[in-house]
Amino acid sequence: VQLQASGGGLVQPGGSLRLSCEASGFTLDSYGIGWFRQAPGKEREWVSCFSSRDGMTYYADSVKGRFTVSGDNAKNTGYLQMNSLKPEDSAVYYCAARTLTCAKTWWEYNYWGQGTQVTVSS
Repeated sequence: VQLQASGGGLVQPGGSLRLSCEASGFTLDSYGIGWFRQAPGKEREWVSCFSSRDGMTYYADSVKGRFTVSGDNAKNTGYLQMNSLKPEDSAVYYCAARTLTCAKTWWEYNYWGQGTQVTVSS
């Protein structure tokens, strides 16, 4: 059972990145795919979640209107499209999977990816 996060990098303010979260060993169609981030010296922060079962999406206020979360059950992959990026979005981003539904607390998730670094800087 594994989640593989990818797509991070260095981008200028106002730019975009798309993160991917590929699952292996299990199927995501009955899971909530959550995204969290953690900046140096800060606690892990919930960012967004996609419910594969019903297509519902959830966002933290800090990213609402800029980020779009989605999933592709055929590819067993979740995505986080990040637009209008700001320096304060810089962090290591993690994807996680939780049985059946979404949650905003990291300890409720069953599986975690390894994290991908996002740096927003000019």
